This record gives sequence, structure tokens and C-alpha cells, in this order.
Amino acid sequence: MEHVCAAATTDAQGIVTGWSEGARRLTGHTAEEAVGRAARELLAEDPPDSAVTELAGTVALRHRDGSCVTVALLAQPVLGADGAPNGYVITEQPGGREPTLAGQAFEQASVSMSVFDTQQRYLRLNDTACRVMGVSEETLLGRHFPESVEHAEYSRGFHSNLRQVAATGRPVRYESYTAAPALNREHAWTTEMWPLRDASGEVTAVALTALDSTEQYWARQRLALLNEAAAAIGTTLDVVRTAEELVELLVPRYADFVSVDLLEWVLGADEPPTALNGEIALCRVAHGSRTEGTPEAAVRLGETEVYPAYLPPARALRLHRAVVSQAGEPAFMRWVAGRNAREPVGRPHREGAHSMVAVPLLARGTTLGAAVAIRIAHPDDFGDDDAVLAEELASRAAVCIDNARRFARERSTALALQHSLLPRGLPGQAAVEVAHRYLPSGSLAGIGGDWFDVIPLSGSRVALVVGDVVGHGIPSSATMGRLCTAVRTLADVDLPPDELLTHLDDLVTHLASDDREEEAAELGATCLYSVYDPVSRRLTLASAGHPPPALVLPDGTASLVPLAAGPPLGVGGLPFEATELELPEGAVVALYTDGLIEDRDRDVDHATEELCRALTARTDTLDALCDTVLKAVLPEEPGDDVALLLARTRALGGDRVATWDVTPDPAQVAATRQAATEQLTAWGLDETAFVTELVVSELVTNAIRYGEPPIQLRLIRDQTLICEVADGSSTSPHLRRAHAFDEGGRGLLLVAQLTQRWGSRQTGSGKTIWAEQSLTPEL
Repeated sequence: MEHVCAAATTDAQGIVTGWSEGARRLTGHTAEEAVGRAARELLAEDPPDSAVTELAGTVALRHRDGSCVTVALLAQPVLGADGAPNGYVITEQPGGREPTLAGQAFEQASVSMSVFDTQQRYLRLNDTACRVMGVSEETLLGRHFPESVEHAEYSRGFHSNLRQVAATGRPVRYESYTAAPALNREHAWTTEMWPLRDASGEVTAVALTALDSTEQYWARQRLALLNEAAAAIGTTLDVVRTAEELVELLVPRYADFVSVDLLEWVLGADEPPTALNGEIALCRVAHGSRTEGTPEAAVRLGETEVYPAYLPPARALRLHRAVVSQAGEPAFMRWVAGRNAREPVGRPHREGAHSMVAVPLLARGTTLGAAVAIRIAHPDDFGDDDAVLAEELASRAAVCIDNARRFARERSTALALQHSLLPRGLPGQAAVEVAHRYLPSGSLAGIGGDWFDVIPLSGSRVALVVGDVVGHGIPSSATMGRLCTAVRTLADVDLPPDELLTHLDDLVTHLASDDREEEAAELGATCLYSVYDPVSRRLTLASAGHPPPALVLPDGTASLVPLAAGPPLGVGGLPFEATELELPEGAVVALYTDGLIEDRDRDVDHATEELCRALTARTDTLDALCDTVLKAVLPEEPGDDVALLLARTRALGGDRVATWDVTPDPAQVAATRQAATEQLTAWGLDETAFVTELVVSELVTNAIRYGEPPIQLRLIRDQTLICEVADGSSTSPHLRRAHAFDEGGRGLLLVAQLTQRWGSRQTGSGKTIWAEQSLTPEL
């Protein structure tokens, strides 16, 4: 580039009146920008006094881009008619700087710039390149590049790129993280190489510039860690695993050793302490090292360490911020000495430890613990940016740990609530033999609202119930408890299955309307209610949106019960239909929730076939059959709660049931009472005859007096002696207090006093009043 002299003119007051092209190239200011301005405004600093007096000297100009340009200037006065200066002509002195603007840019560049010939020999270096290399330009000129650096991977890559640009004539840009001869640690470099060509287009040299991008490199590394943390931390709702994920993220890129210690209450069910004062006890839940076996750790996993108030972890917990400590500082030296005293075996691995950062784990204003990071082989000490990064990562990890802690507490609460509501020991009765299993889900959604129940009914009958509430967690468990209680209450009324589900549907609808509007759609459930009568061997069942039960006959065949599936509970306004089956003795009925057969990755029909096939397996007990079914049908990790209830039917034969039709004539009461007494003698139950005679007499008399024909008496010898009187009236009986001179009104009161329990149930043709007597002798 041809050198153009820089020149300018000013008036006597120092206002610029002229501006040359050379001045524009030197300062970057155009003539339009400079003319009319005070010359002093174009200076980066005040000129020396000697330069003002002598009108010559070195002056610092302010370039248009903000940089400083040092140049030697000479000023010549322009005299007026009176001999006084009317202005000045200011020119650049030759030899005061590089003759071209490009030369000045090369020489004064803040980045390292070099020029090599096509044989990779030094032709030119600027001042910054010489500082990086640690030698003067004269020392390197003419030398082959490999002779000036150590034989290492980064220098071989640099040399290879130089040869590639010289051979292909195409520029190359790449990034590296390497050391430099004059620098005491590794730096990140962004290097760009491009060819220099002569007039004929031949490559005559290779120029390069290398920018120290260490700060940008570490900023990108920190940003990458933050991005990875979003996906790598909190993949499970497990407190310990979340701490391990934080350690795995930080080692070895951020630190050589990392530990995570939590306050003891975080791992239990206690509430957080109000304040952290003095010594602080922390439990080690995770640690990791770039050295296999983590030999630096002085505290083993699961152990508790008490940290004095002066150590960095305790300070970080009290101050609620990261605490950085370096080798030579008292706190750091005490830390290392304490580690060596506790675990001397790991002392050699702690040698060279030079920097530490302790950061609190804070989530939602609650302190959960502390993480400690140590640098040993890593050459750089922790700085302010590293502390900010540690706080950000610890904050994310703390939220995930707190989420896991809350999930564990809610899960245990929901599980305890559900276990308290589910039947623990099913009552013994003659109608069925039962076995059951309940498996809570390991899903992140939490415990569901599955439930089952076996409810003894009058007449040796039994109700088998299974249900499932929409949703998960404590609300679902609470709703399950309400429905379970409601079913038991309605079962005591002895309603038929379809009527019971109708009342239960009304209840769910009322519960939904009582809840907040946005939650109403979430309150729903399915239910299967069935009643088995061992005398008639009939199973009556109705479904509210629940999967049909499976039935295994004594011959080994299994199939689903053809059932009219009604709408789920909470829909309202739609009817439920009952189905009735006659079962042989020894048939197995399997009731279950949809978690057994439904999953996003499973075909329902195939799972149902597996269920029927598993139910036909030969096992010694129903308990063993439960385990066989679950093992055969369930996936390894079920996505929902599973409830399974198996019931093997029994039958009460004619030798345990006696029935008499009663003519609606008061004269028949004595004959009926006599027949009942004779039956008790045949059964060997003479000791119950007195009470039974009174019960039969009162119930039959009431049926004749207040009921309607047909009237029937039935005695059932089960675990209790059951006396039933049925008539065609639907009017329910009730106890009342008789006055002193009343002739009647004491019958039911007498029955209630003499028997274990009594009640009535509606039937399709009227009602039945029953009373039970215990057959177990009193001790």
C-alpha cells in the first residue's frame, strides 16, 4: 500500500480547518468528522509540555474505534500580515511509525500475528506474538517452526495446518486448548491461517492470527455444564441418585473431587431445623473423583461428619452463598489437615490440592446440605465465575433433591393412608376362600387410588369389591377412602349391585360438585361390586366402567365374565345393569384393577389372554396363585397400581340349610317353632334352641301380623346360626320403645338383645329379616 502522509490544519484557536487522506487513514476520522472540531478533542491524552513549546514531539491520538495511536507530529505556524500565527499546519514526521497503516495494524495488534514462508519458516512476528513465544522477533526469523516449540500434539497440529494452507491455498480456522512457551498455563486459542499471494496468484507465504479466547472458552464450558445439568440432574425422584448425578456432571470437567453432604432431616421425615448455628452435622450421600476408587474421600458414603463453624462447608451453609478457599489460606489448610487426620491412607492423593469451593444446596428458602469441589490436577484456581457456576448448579440440584424429598414424603404418606384404608385381615366366612395382592406403583406420578374389599353380608353371603380412583397421590388415596367407606355403608343396607353403584355414582357426582370447578373433571372412579350367595351358588355383579372379572371353572377353563359395563362413577344419569351367574363349588373369581393388564406399551387383549392362562396354573394355595398371576402378567416396572383379589367359591349344601313355607295364620307359629327346634336337634345345636325358639316366634309373628304372604322361614348353619324370615312386604322394620301398658312392640327389641346382630334387606319380592347367633361357646 502506498504511504500517504497525514496532515491537518488548524486556526489560531486550535479548531481543525483541514484534514488530509493520510490523517483519515491514521485516525479513522473523515474530513467531515474532523473539520470544525477542537484539535484537543482528537487527542487520547494531553501532549507533553515540550511538544507544545517546540511544536514537535510524540502525541497520542484517539482513533475513531477508540484505540490509541501514537505518532510523531511536527507543527508549522501560518503567519498573518502582522507576523502573528493565524493557524498551523500539522504533519506526520517520517520514521515515527510504520510507513503503512497495514504495517501499523500488524505491529500494534493486540492479537498474536505471524507470517511464515511456504516451508514454515518465520518471516515476521508482531509484538504480541513475541510475548507469547517469550523471545524476540530477531531470534525466530528464518527458523523452522518445529524448532521453536516442544514436540507435542498441539504443535504438530499447528504445523500440519501451516502446511495445509501453503499446499492448498485455502484458509483454515480452528480452535485449540494448549499451552504457549511464555505462558504459565494452558489457554484456549482461536487461530486463523490464510495464504498470501504474489501478483501472479502464487502462494508465497502463510499469515496467521491467534486470539486468546480462554475466557470465552470457559464461558462456553460453563454454559455447556448448565445446559447438561437441565437434562442430567433430576432424572429420578430419588434423593441419593440426584446427588450422584450432580457429582457425575462436575467430575472431572469442573473439579477433580466433588462431594455432596445433606442435613440428616432431609433423608428422614423430620421438619427442617429453624437455624444452623455452630457445628453442623452432615451425612455423606455422594462423592466422586477423577481417580478410580475416590481415594481423596475421608468420609465414607452414609457416614456423618460434624463440620466446625470455621470450615468452608459450614460457612457456606450459614452465609447462603459459595465460599472459595485457596491453598495457603488458614481455612483451606485446616480442611486438608482434618481430612489427612481422619483418613491418612488418602493423604498422597490429596497432595497438590490447591483450590476449593463449598456451595450450599438451597431450595425454596430451605437449606438441604452442601456440595464441596476440590481441584488437584486441574491447574486453575476457582474464581468468581466458577463460584457463580457452582451456585447455579447447586441451586438446580437442590430443587431436584427437594422435589425428590417431597415426593418420598408424599408417597409414604399416601401409602400409609392407603394401607390404613385397605383391609388388613379379611374376615373368615364360609362363602369364599380369598387371597389378595396390592402393589403400589413406582411411577413418578405417585400412588394411585386402587382398592379392594371383602364384605360379609347377611345370609352367609359375601360382597367382593374392587375399584380404581382417577389420578395419583394423596388426593386419590383420600378419595379412595371415601368411596371405600361409602361402599361398606351401602353394603350394610344390603342393596343389589346395580342399585349400590347408582348410589355410589350419586356420591361421586356430589363430591365433584363440592370440589373446586377446575378439579371436578379429575374426580372419577371405576368400581366392580359383586355378591356371592353360597346357598344358591349365585354370583350377582355390576360394573361401573371397570374391567370384567375372570372366572376359572373347576375343569381348568378360564374366561372373562360377559358383563354389561356401565359408565364410570361420576358420569351420572346413566343406568347400571346387573349380571347373574350360577357357579359350581370351587370356581375361582379374579377381580383386578386395570394396572394389571393395561400399559402404554402393552396390548390389552394379549394381556387379558395372559391373565386367563396364568389363572389356570396348578398351585397349592390361592396365595401362590396370586404370585403366579402377577409374575406372568405384570411387566418388570408397572406404570400403575395393581390390586388383585382371588375368591374360590364354597357352597352350603342342603344339610346346612333348612327352609319352611309358613301359612299366614297365627296358629302356625307354634308348629313353625317346633319344626325349627327339631332341626336344631338334628344339627346338634340343642343349646341354641331356647333363643332360637324366641327369635323364630317373634319374627314369624311379625311377618304374619304386619307383612304379606308369601312367608318363609330359613335356618342356615354356618359359622353362626342364621335365622331368616322373608315376606312379601317391602316395609322395613324398626325398633321402638314400648310403654308400660303396651301389649306389643317388644319383639324386635327382644331379638336384638338375644342375638349377636340382626337386620333386614330388601329383595325382589319383599324383604327379609334376619338374626345371627354365635355358635362359639363363651369362655
